[in-house]
Amino acid sequence: METIGKIKLLALAGLVIGIFAITGCKQHSPSGAQPSAPEVGIVAITTAPVTLTMELPGRTSPRLIAEVRPQVGGIIQERLFVEGSEVKAGQVLYRIDPATYQAAYASAKAALARAEANLLPARLKEERFRELVAINAVSRQEHDDASAMLKQAEAEVAANQAVVDAARINLDYTSVKAPISGRIGRSTVTGGALVTANQAAPMATIQQLDPVYVDVVQSSAELLRLKRNLANGEIKGQDAGQTKVTLVLEDGSSYPQEGVLKFSEVTVDQSTGSVTLRALFPNPEQLLLPGMFVRAIVQEGVSEQAILVPQRGVSRNPKGEAMVMVVGGEEKVEPRVIKVSRTVGENWLVSDGLKVGDRVILEGIQKARPGTQVKAVVFGAKPETSPAGASQPSPAKK
Repeated sequence: METIGKIKLLALAGLVIGIFAITGCKQHSPSGAQPSAPEVGIVAITTAPVTLTMELPGRTSPRLIAEVRPQVGGIIQERLFVEGSEVKAGQVLYRIDPATYQAAYASAKAALARAEANLLPARLKEERFRELVAINAVSRQEHDDASAMLKQAEAEVAANQAVVDAARINLDYTSVKAPISGRIGRSTVTGGALVTANQAAPMATIQQLDPVYVDVVQSSAELLRLKRNLANGEIKGQDAGQTKVTLVLEDGSSYPQEGVLKFSEVTVDQSTGSVTLRALFPNPEQLLLPGMFVRAIVQEGVSEQAILVPQRGVSRNPKGEAMVMVVGGEEKVEPRVIKVSRTVGENWLVSDGLKVGDRVILEGIQKARPGTQVKAVVFGAKPETSPAGASQPSPAKK
């Protein structure tokens, strides 16, 4: 019983000491202290010139393409190129058996020689009759007949000359030549194969790959928006033929060469509602092959007074409208609905709702309730630290 009494006495003494300690702290605490304003990181709105671009899907195509077909029929004697190699315009690719065409050429030349031989006596006869008719030694009818015979002989010479030319052309066509310079693909015929003039199937295909075209598609709505912005002066367009284009390849890498936009199609595709833009790219290493899928980044123009807001500071209200929190008068938070048109890197391009000097909250938004007074600091600035050796507040005396 004596032990229990001691325990109760000690507990009562501890309770009394605790009450006095709490009372003493309350007596020394500042009365009426207000909680400090929450700190938020802000960015001040400014304007700057920004180059606007649009990313469009597209495919590559050769600048020049030619399908090699025979212009005369015959048996292929030999193929004179290596598949996949570079060929020059005029280079002989195939040789067709020329025997029948050589014979036709020789026959045409013989017919021409015969016609030229007949032309000489007809010309001499016409010259003599012209002199004789002047002294009435022959009748005018005989002179007219001689003149007609001369013209007929001249026509026969001209006709046979045309036959010779045609035979020579056909003989030349037995050497199938490259119509353009470029890279030639696989051959669809081999030696000994029979080909016919102007057949449907090409013997080979040549493509010029340096430079190369990139055809991209743009919606007609985007084209109208671009023209409207140019007309309103919101963006400054570039000179014709100077619009720069860059490429992103299928693997996500950037193409090292820069291209130029050449022209825009004048007709809208009714099935897709889009127009085709064509850009020209240098391709010295032939990295771009026909049919490759690429993403083209086209420069639209320059917005001289663009307002950009980091994406982290923009949210959406229940209506789906873009909005930001700004620090307004009396350092209080105000919600602001804005209009954004596109992303530029990690920022939104703002078309309405903000002006120069507005302070948009980027950090501490969860503390920034509308109407709440806050302490605005520049976003990303280092927090203030107490200088070394500064006196610390002494603990409250009890």
